[in-house]
Amino acid sequence: MTPYPKFDRSRLVLKPLNERAHDLDLSAVAPLGALTEKLEAASEAKMERVARRMIQARESSAASMLMMGAHVLRAGVQRYLIDLMERGLLTHIAMNGAGPIHDFELALVGATTESVARYIRTGEFGLWRETGRINEIAAKAAEEGVGLGEAVGREIAEGAYPHKEISVLAAAYRLGVPATVHIGVGYDIIHEHPNADGAALGASSYADFLIAARSVENLEGGALLNFGTAVMGPEVFLKALAMARNAAAQENRRIERFTTLVCDLLPLEEDVSSEAPKSDPRYYFRPWKTLLSRTVAGRGEGVYVQGGHRRTLPALWRAVGSVEKMNALGAKASNITESGETA
Repeated sequence: MTPYPKFDRSRLVLKPLNERAHDLDLSAVAPLGALTEKLEAASEAKMERVARRMIQARESSAASMLMMGAHVLRAGVQRYLIDLMERGLLTHIAMNGAGPIHDFELALVGATTESVARYIRTGEFGLWRETGRINEIAAKAAEEGVGLGEAVGREIAEGAYPHKEISVLAAAYRLGVPATVHIGVGYDIIHEHPNADGAALGASSYADFLIAARSVENLEGGALLNFGTAVMGPEVFLKALAMARNAAAQENRRIERFTTLVCDLLPLEEDVSSEAPKSDPRYYFRPWKTLLSRTVAGRGEGVYVQGGHRRTLPALWRAVGSVEKMNALGAKASNITESGETA
């Protein structure tokens, strides 16, 4: 037994979510196609290039994985993510530990996000009763040996959640798309709660890590998209790719020809194939050196687009639609030509 005293969580008082002032509600969730602000021409061209890779990946049954920070959900682009999954263009969604919290709260009460500045002063930050139900979901997931993302998605999809239609995790569960949650113990508000079980959270999240590593095994010819996760995304992918490449080598396969897309706010160089020098603070921006340089060195390609999620994700969605339309027109023209030649 440790000689150090532990915090007694039975002393905590939890309040219901209906007493919390929410900073974000359903009005922030954009209808599909409503976000039309374009990027700069060069960035639009990059999105079209990535869209082509995603469509090619779908045609060859390769993986198209999206790793994201929770701010993507707070940006209100859920319907864009769901549509891309429904069209077979996203085959895996990976979130940090805050992702399922926002997804769960929006599905349950149609609102999420609290003022840290306000509630940390009173000791109420994060201590909201209904949100703690995620810990119960994690405990059940650990017992069943399933991942946390699947478990939360199943709970929302099959339970009484008034706004489940905008839940990314519920949509992934419905569509059979792996949705994984990669936690850091102590990072998330549910870890404050008396019913938090570190072993269950760890087991269900580690199951998700292994599911993610399995998806990475299918990344040859595919795409890895990183939206707004500067630590979880690059670090989880780095370890998963090492495992996948190690196993592939035993089978005389290689995982090296894939495209990575990073969308974030930091200004980077136009050429991101070489990482920044250590004298440059941007060297420590993991998405650059890990996703855009090191892991795609050789036959891969790294693409960086600067911008907020309400611009970049809809831009990628529009690019996919544009490429699909061009491909359809090209196929139609080819059929007409072949028909004419035959005649």
